[in-house]
Amino acid sequence: MKELIFATNNKHKLEEVRNLLLGKAHIVSLAEAGLEGEIPETADTLQGNALQKAQWVWERSGKDCFADDTGLEVDALGGAPGVYSARYAGEHCSFDDNIDKLLAALEGNTNRKAAFRTVICLIEEGKPKYFEGKVEGCILTERYGKGGFGYDPVFMPNRFAVSFAEMPLDVKNQISHRGLAVKKLVEYLTQR
Repeated sequence: MKELIFATNNKHKLEEVRNLLLGKAHIVSLAEAGLEGEIPETADTLQGNALQKAQWVWERSGKDCFADDTGLEVDALGGAPGVYSARYAGEHCSFDDNIDKLLAALEGNTNRKAAFRTVICLIEEGKPKYFEGKVEGCILTERYGKGGFGYDPVFMPNRFAVSFAEMPLDVKNQISHRGLAVKKLVEYLTQR
């Protein structure tokens, strides 16, 4: 089974991706790979950040790896927070800080359309390859559910009547932006 280092320190993301790649690839965390330090994330696009993070791992390990970057794109906010989703409320903000800022920015706005987009950059033998997933939905007016992470309590995907935070992980993984991007990664890995 192929071994890949996943360039993330986010334990929620690691759990989601391990669940999605179970039986397809052995996912090694940064800690398990002995990689420490702050991973740069200074590009102005999701693709740029995913590449930057994957290259950081590749340069330090020389091993096949992948990284993702995800953004929440809200129509009424001109696509914001987008690439800045993780630090929307400031550099050392919490998930709740980001949600509070988002809900305040949308207060009184009837256009709640939004989309989550994930770009994965896989580096094999030094060469990058990209996979993208996107799910459309809307921003709720308050938090619902205790599962998931990030904006999950306020994001309801189209054709569903619950937020991501109210869904079981296996259901979320089937339809989520990250799930769709990882499915494309899996298809690529299993076609070889």
